[in-house]
Amino acid sequence: MAEFMDLEAQDGVRMPWNVLPGTKQEASSCVVPVSAIYTPIKPFPSMPILPYAPLRCRVCRSILNPFSIVDFLAKIWICPFCFTRNHFPNHYSSISDDNLPAELFPQYTTIEYQDPLGSSPPPPPPPVFVFVVDTCVIEEELAFLKSALSQAVDLLPDHSLVGLITFGTFVHVHELGFSQIPKTYVFKGSKQVSKDQLLEQMSFFARKPRPATGVVAGARDGLSTDAIARFLLPASECEFTLNSVLEELQKDPWQVPADQRAPRCTGTALSIAASLLGACFPGCGARIMAFVGGPSTEGPGAIVSKSLSEPIRSHKDLDKDSAVHYHKAVKFYESVSKQLITQGHVLDLFACALDQVGIAELKVAVEKTGGLVVLAESFGHSVFKDSLKRVFQSGDQDLGLASNGIFEINCSKDIKVQGVIGPLASLEKKGALCSETVVGQGGTSAWRMCGLDKATSLCLMFEIAKKETPDVSVPATSNQFYFQFMTYYQHQSGQMRLRVTTLSRRWVAGEGSIQELIAGFDQEAAAAVMARLVSFKMEKEAEFDPIRWLDKALINLCSRFGDYQKDSPSSFSLSPRFSIFPQFIFHLRRSQFVQVFNNSPDETAYFRMILNRENVTNSVVMIQPSLISYSFHSGPEPVLLDVAAIAADRILLLDSYFTVVIFHGSTIAQWRKAGYHNLPEHQAFAQLLRAPHDDADVIVKERFPVPRLVVCDQYGSQARFLLAKLNPSATYSNEAPLPGGDIIFTDDVSFEVFLDHLQRLAIQ
Repeated sequence: MAEFMDLEAQDGVRMPWNVLPGTKQEASSCVVPVSAIYTPIKPFPSMPILPYAPLRCRVCRSILNPFSIVDFLAKIWICPFCFTRNHFPNHYSSISDDNLPAELFPQYTTIEYQDPLGSSPPPPPPPVFVFVVDTCVIEEELAFLKSALSQAVDLLPDHSLVGLITFGTFVHVHELGFSQIPKTYVFKGSKQVSKDQLLEQMSFFARKPRPATGVVAGARDGLSTDAIARFLLPASECEFTLNSVLEELQKDPWQVPADQRAPRCTGTALSIAASLLGACFPGCGARIMAFVGGPSTEGPGAIVSKSLSEPIRSHKDLDKDSAVHYHKAVKFYESVSKQLITQGHVLDLFACALDQVGIAELKVAVEKTGGLVVLAESFGHSVFKDSLKRVFQSGDQDLGLASNGIFEINCSKDIKVQGVIGPLASLEKKGALCSETVVGQGGTSAWRMCGLDKATSLCLMFEIAKKETPDVSVPATSNQFYFQFMTYYQHQSGQMRLRVTTLSRRWVAGEGSIQELIAGFDQEAAAAVMARLVSFKMEKEAEFDPIRWLDKALINLCSRFGDYQKDSPSSFSLSPRFSIFPQFIFHLRRSQFVQVFNNSPDETAYFRMILNRENVTNSVVMIQPSLISYSFHSGPEPVLLDVAAIAADRILLLDSYFTVVIFHGSTIAQWRKAGYHNLPEHQAFAQLLRAPHDDADVIVKERFPVPRLVVCDQYGSQARFLLAKLNPSATYSNEAPLPGGDIIFTDDVSFEVFLDHLQRLAIQ
C-alpha cells in the first residue's frame, strides 16, 4: 500500500482504481466503482499558499494546474479538461521555462489560494456558538453536563460569540446581554415558531422599527446590533453571566407522571436556534451545539409519544413501516436542514442517554450541514467529556474546524459525476458533467459544505461514459483522464481560501489491460468505498439485501481478476493486490454497518455518519479492527483478528475505532489480581501490563469522537467486546481450541469456510 499512502500524503486522495478502466463496459465488469475518497482540507506542511487569485479557463472555469500545456512564446495555456486556448494576463508576462509560477510546478498538484477576493477584505466575522441544552434529565446528569459546558466556555476563543437556549417542556432563550438579573424568553414546546414570530416576540424591533420590505437577516438588513448583542455576546464579555446561568440551571420543573416520559421539545428548540442564527448571522461560520439526554416527545420532530406503554421505534418497526412518528420527524428535520444550509450554519449533536434520542431522524440535518456527532451513555462518560474538549482544543489536537465551504468537481469529458457520499448538500448545479445515475448527493457538480474539518473525507463516485473501445493507433498522450477538486472555504483564521487538487490517471482498455488494472488496485480504498456504498443502499433501497449484494460483488471481482483453471477450486489464487480484499468484505458483512441486529436505529445511524466522514485508514479500522498482542516472549506485534490469537499468557489490544479493548488472558488476569505487578522483582510484568494502556492512550488522544475504553479479562462479561469482532475459527460446534485459548458461541461461518465457498463460486 506504500505508493497509495504516498499519493494520499501528497493530495489527500485514495482511489480504488489508480489505473482506470477506459470504457463503460470495462468499468462495469470491474465491480468496484470508479471512485475517490478525498479529504478536502487535509493539512500539508509543504503545500504553498498563494497570495493572489487563481487563473481560470474561460470556458470550463477549471484552474491553471501542472497538467496544462503552456506555450511560453505566445503566452498561452491549454486547459487539459476542455482543450481551450487561454491567454495569460499581464502579470504572468515574465513566465518562462526557468521562471514558472507555483501552480505549474509538477509537484504542486494540490495548492491553496488565500483571500482571492481582493487586497483589503473586511475583517472576518467571529465564529458563533449557540448551546442548546436539554434540562429534562436527572439531577446527576445535569450536574455532569453543566460542569462540561463551563469547561467548554473557558476554552472558547475570546472573540467568538455565544448564545444559550435551554429546553424541556418549554424552550427558554436566555438574554445574556442583560447581566443584572437573569432574563429569558419562553416559547411553548408543542408549537412551531416561525422566524417572524420569533423576532416579534423577542422584541428585536423595540428600538428600531422593522424594515417594510425584504428578509430580515443580520445587522446589514435592518436588525440593530444592540438587539443581536442581547442574545449573542463575545465569550470574553459574557463568560461570568453564562457561567452563573449554567450554575443556576435547574432540572425541568414540570411534574412527570410515573407512566409517562418527560415532555421534551428537541425539534422546537433546534428550529428556534436555527431561526435566531438566520436572523442575526446569516452566512457566517456558526454552530448550533445540541446536548440531548433523551427522546423528543413534544412538538414537531417528536420520535415517540409521552406514554411509556409505547416503545421507541426499532429496526423492525422501520422495516415494517410501522414507526408512527418516524417519517413526520424526518420531514421536519429535513426542513430544518434546508434552512441551516441556506444560512450556512452547522448542527452538532451530543447525544448522551441509555435510551435512544432520535439520531436516526436528526441524521439528515447533522450530516447535510457537516456537523459533528457524539453518542455516549451519560454526560459523565469520558467519551462525551473528552470529545467536547477536543472540539475547542488548539495546537496539534485541534480538529481544524472550517466553515462555509463550497466543493466543486471538474473532470475530463469521458467521465461523469454520479454523486458524493459524505457530509455535504447538493447545490443543484446541473450540466454535462452530471451522470443520469445518482449515488449519494448527485445530479450536480457543486456542493455546499457548511461545516468541515481537517479530517472530513468525501467519497466521490464517477461513471466512465466512453462507449466504444478506443483506437490503439492513437498516441499514448491522450490516454489520461483528469480530475480537479476545488474547495472554497473559510479557514479557522477567518480568511477565505481556495484549495485546488488536480489529478491525472491513465486509462487502459481492451486485451491485456487486466494486469495493469490489478497493478493499480488499492484494496483498502476499495473496502472503504464498498462500505459507504452498502450503507447508502441499505438506507435508500427498500428491498435491498446487503449480504447478497456484497457476496455477488466479491464473487464477480474474484472471477474476473483471479487466476484459476475452470472448475478446479484448488487452482484459485489472487494477486497480492487483491489478496486482503475478501477478508475486508468478510468483516464488512459482520460489521455494525451491515448487521443491524443488536443495534438500535440511533446506533446504526451514528456508526454510518462517522463512516461517511472518515478517511480510508480509519474506515478500514472500523471494517476490520486491528489487533496487537503483548507477551513476555516478544514485543508488541500485530496478530490475525482470529479467536486463535487469544492465549492465557497474552494481553490483546483491539482497536475497532468506536471501542478500544484491552483484554487480559486468564493467567495474566490471575497474576494481576494477586498483585504480582506491585512486587519489585516483577518489574517486567508491571511493564507488560502498562504497555497496552500507553498505546491505548495514544489512540484515544488523537481520535474524534473519543473511543470508549474497555479493560476486561478472559471469560469476563466484557470479553464480548473482543469476541464479537474475531473470526470464529473455533466455535462450540468444531474442533477444541488450543489449551488456554477460547471458543466463540456462534453459528456464523469462519473466514476459512467463507473463502472456500468464494473459491468454488468464483471459478464457475
